[in-house]
This record gives sequence, C-alpha cells and structure tokens, in this order.
Amino acid sequence: MASTTNARPPKPDLDELQAAVADADLRVLLMCLVHLTGDRRWIEAPYLPARDVRLIADPAAGFTPEIQAEIRGTVVALLTNGAPVPVLDDPGPELVGHMMSVCLGEQVAPEYVPMMREDMGFSSGDVSWGVSPDPSGVSSMSVLIVGAGISGLGLAVKLKQLGIDYTVVEKNPEVGGTWFENRYPGCGVDTPNHFYSYSYAPNHGWKHYFSPRDELQSYVERCATDFGVRSNIRFDTELVGAVWDKDTRLWTATIRTAAGTTELQASVLVSAIGHFNQPAPVHIKGLENFTGEVFHTARWPKTADVRGKNVAIVGTGASSMQTVPTIADDVSALSIYQRSPQWVRPLPEYNDQVKPGTTWLLENVPYYASWNRFTLFWRYGDGLLRFLKKDPDWPHPMRSLNRVNDRHRVEMTDYMRTELASRPGLFDACLPAYPPYGKRILLDKGWFKALLKPGVELVTTAIDHIEADGVVTTDGTHRCADVLILATGFRVTDLAARLGITGLDGHTLAEAWADDNPAAYLGITVPGFPNFFCMYGPNTNAGHGGSAFFLAECQVRYITGCLVEMVEHDVAAIECRTDAYEEFVHRVDELHEDLIWTHPGMSTYYRNKHGRVVSPMPFRLVDYWTMTHRPDMDDFRLEPV
Repeated sequence: MASTTNARPPKPDLDELQAAVADADLRVLLMCLVHLTGDRRWIEAPYLPARDVRLIADPAAGFTPEIQAEIRGTVVALLTNGAPVPVLDDPGPELVGHMMSVCLGEQVAPEYVPMMREDMGFSSGDVSWGVSPDPSGVSSMSVLIVGAGISGLGLAVKLKQLGIDYTVVEKNPEVGGTWFENRYPGCGVDTPNHFYSYSYAPNHGWKHYFSPRDELQSYVERCATDFGVRSNIRFDTELVGAVWDKDTRLWTATIRTAAGTTELQASVLVSAIGHFNQPAPVHIKGLENFTGEVFHTARWPKTADVRGKNVAIVGTGASSMQTVPTIADDVSALSIYQRSPQWVRPLPEYNDQVKPGTTWLLENVPYYASWNRFTLFWRYGDGLLRFLKKDPDWPHPMRSLNRVNDRHRVEMTDYMRTELASRPGLFDACLPAYPPYGKRILLDKGWFKALLKPGVELVTTAIDHIEADGVVTTDGTHRCADVLILATGFRVTDLAARLGITGLDGHTLAEAWADDNPAAYLGITVPGFPNFFCMYGPNTNAGHGGSAFFLAECQVRYITGCLVEMVEHDVAAIECRTDAYEEFVHRVDELHEDLIWTHPGMSTYYRNKHGRVVSPMPFRLVDYWTMTHRPDMDDFRLEPV
C-alpha cells in the first residue's frame, strides 16, 4: 500500500538522512516531491529523468550533478524535522498517469493507470459486498483451498476479510509451496523482491534485492501469521480426490493425513498447487543402480553434504544455474550434463545486499516504496513481450525473431564471449542455437565463472546410462560420481488434473486435460466442473516477466468476485460456458503462433508433447489484469439456490 501517515515520524538523524538520500533513485524521489509539496514543477524540465531500459536503472536518472544536488537537498530539507504530511495523498488518475510517464522517461499507455493505481495503493481493487450480505447466504458458502503457497495464502487472506468460510489443506508442514520445498544451495528469486511480494503486504526490510530462498520463505510465513490465516490451514494434509454432487451442489473431498483418510464437504473447490511442485520423472537407463546419493533439486535432503565429493548434476536450467556457482568451490569435482545451452542475461547487482539507506527511504519517506515498486514492475513486466513477437519479414528467423531480439542476442553473446574468453571451446558449447527468451529467462549468478573453475566440467555429450559409481556418456566416457543431482525441472502439464477431481456426469479433470493438454478459461475455470477454480493454471505463467504474486492477486480478485456475485444473487453453482472456454483457448493458441514459444528450433517445458504452448500466457500483464478484474457472469451457466 502507499506509505501515507498523518503523524510526523521522529526527527531523523541528519547524517543518516543525508546518507540515505545519497543512495536514492532520483526518479523516485521526484515523484515523492510531487506528493509532499503538491508542486508539479518537479515533473517538468529540467527535472525529467532520462529513459533507462536496463534491468537495474542508474539511480542518478541522467541528471547533471547540479540537478542531482538540488533534488537531494530539497528532500533533505523537507525531511529534516520528519516527513511532512503530504499535500497530494492521491493525485488522481490523470496526474498519476503523467507521473508514471515522467518517472520512466517514456510514455505509459493509459490502460496501465488503473492497474498501477491499485498496485501502488492509491485505489482499492479488493472485492467487497455491494450491500450487507444475507448472513444465511454467506454462512452457506464454504471454500476448500488446496495448497498454502503464494496463491492459496493470498486467497485465504481475502476470504477471511470477506467473512467467507474457508479451509486450506497443505501437504507440507509449513506454508510456502514451492519456496518451502526448494531448498537447494543458491535457491532464490530472479525477480526483485520489492516487486515479488503481495502489494498489500510490503516488506521494507528485505536484505537482498534478489532474495535467497530462506528470506522469501520467511516473508511468506510471516504473512500467514500476520493476516491470521494459520488457524484455517490443515498442514500435513493432502487432497487425494474430490467429487461434485449435482444434487447437493457440493464438493466431497477425500483428504489424507498420517492418521488415515477422511472426507469433508465444501461448496467451492480451489486448486492452488501451481506449476512447480511435481519434479519431472527422470528416465535414464541404470539410474536405479547408482549406489551414491541421488536426489532432485526440489527434494534436496536437509542432511545432504556435497563437500569434498565428486558430484554430477543433470541439467543446465534455472535450478542448476543457481546450484552450480554455490557448490563449485566446495566439491572435489563437478560434472554438469547439458542437454541444451541457455541464454543468460548479465546482472552484476544480482547478489547485492540492500543498502541501509535504501531501507531507510522505504520505511520513512512517504510514497518512496510505492514508486520504487512501480519502476521495478515496469522493468520486469510487459516491456519485453513486444520484442518476443515474430517479424515475418525478418531475414534470420532461426537465430532471432526481430531486430531487437537480435540485438539482445548479440549483447548476450558478447557477454558470454567475454566471460569465457579463456576457453573458446567452452563458449561454443554454451552458445544456444535458438532465439533469446525461447526458454525461461535466466540471470547470471556466477554460472560462467563457475564453469571456468578447476574440477568443473561441462559435458555436452548425451548420457547413455548410469552405473553404480558414475555416469557413462554415449561416447563411452565414464565419469565418477558420489552424488547425482537431478536438475531436470518439473512436470507442468498435470497441474490440478493429478488431484483426482471428478466433475459433472463422472468426468474427471484428468480426462478433460488428457494427452498432456491442459486448458482453462482465463487459466481459472473449466466447463463441466461447477464451483471449481484453479490458480496458476494453464497459460498463466508470465513467461515474459512479471511476478507470481501479481498474477495470484489477479486470480484472487476474480475468484472472490465470483463468490460475492453468487451470494448476492442467490446462485448455488456456476459453471464456465463451453463457448467462452473454447473462444478463449482459441485466442490463446492464435496469439502464441506469433510469439517465440512456438519457434520450431527448440524444446521447452512451456510446450506439451504436441508442441502446444500450455504454460506461459500470450497476454500483457495489464491485459490479464483487465480480463480478471471483475468476472462477467455471462461467461457462466448459473444454478439458483
């Protein structure tokens, strides 16, 4: 939420204040000055920040030393006696839109204004009761949420605020979902955590700009406690099946604990299990013969110790790129088995800790946190998507998609060549043949430097089989291993279909999504399954950027909107209409034909075995926000109470 207060905070230490302002992003400070003073001259020449398209922008914003000093000096003077009461609490849509454009140094399309006003806390996007609801209608509704990760927790928080009864079943002993399960060395986010968080629960105390796993997991646990939803979570409890009864209009769920299986009923069922919690099966001949430790990165044992050992790691995706630099100095030898190389973006600031001055600004300067979050949102949001479209006239379609995509290829290639200058052969092995961003966007956390370390070997020859003491490649080479790590990714096409969900007329979700082909209207609802919603469902992965928290909030708003409509209009059951579903799926497939993920020169978990894109969305974040902001009940078949 926006950092507003009507009371002055304590008078700050002048040295601390000056040091903090010296570290500030000046484009963000200018927006704060507009709020604090009400003076629009701070968004007019000569106070117009330069456009900066880098992932981490220059905090000086292109200003001369004189202008920098003036901006900082004005802020220090205003805050010397504590932050003043802002003159402009909510500048209104028109002025906020102008401020957004000035802040970025580029024109922001008007459709982003209402979305960002909500995200920054200037307006509320929460679903609320239109009138005081009939208590009997609210009390008759109960929601069963499967999964206490980012999505499930976000929904629980908003249901609690609406007074709707809910229960969360979580197979793990703690909240966090994929962040609870993934604890491999180096595990962390590749989105700035000041944006990778709930909009209504900012954390100004992040220690890193890109948080390691433990720091993010602590944030999620704290949210569960602070919002008071823990009492409604059943931990160590797994859903093993759910059946819709069209007569009672209830879901009967079978849940399993250590004590056995029981049943519970709910009027609404929500799957919030996400994409990344089911390790992909590994089919390597002889794997069962390996006598050392073997585990998937997502199932890293708490007792695992790779120090001084010969380690083999299969895969070079995101988890491998985080693990390898973290363990390379501790192992005796490390063999990395690569199926296909990855494009990697340089980001020198990836491991940086948040400066104390930045934390002070976020905590004490009104609106600094909100506008800082906005700048991160923009850089890691929709800006890239337009460059992932295929240019039909581009003369080099196999190496890149368009002129800008080719420029990105050159930049990343040059970076790779510089990092691996001492090993030209290694450069050749690491250079992808497909266009940049065809697979998940990866950031360099020291990957290339790790490949150059003594004892580290990148193996590009395919694995033939596993023996008791090592790995044998197709050229007959045997490499010893004491530990075998499977960084082979996740099975992302099963999603909620593996929960044993049975809808109308005995049809199962597994049947509806058979042949590796999940699909849902808005990624949320499926015909034939009344009162069922899935969060982080098919085609809702933001492949071009964004944040899982942002997408979860979109889906929470949509689902709670449906539930409020049901209570206020005496609706017992809603079922997605087939025509709305089919039209949406057709639109998704059609849009993907013009995007990089249907490029023929690569394979990726984004696509199913038939080549259909089932994971990332083809929309801008603002498009998805608009589509899910309020449900259109004409998209559903309604059954009255």
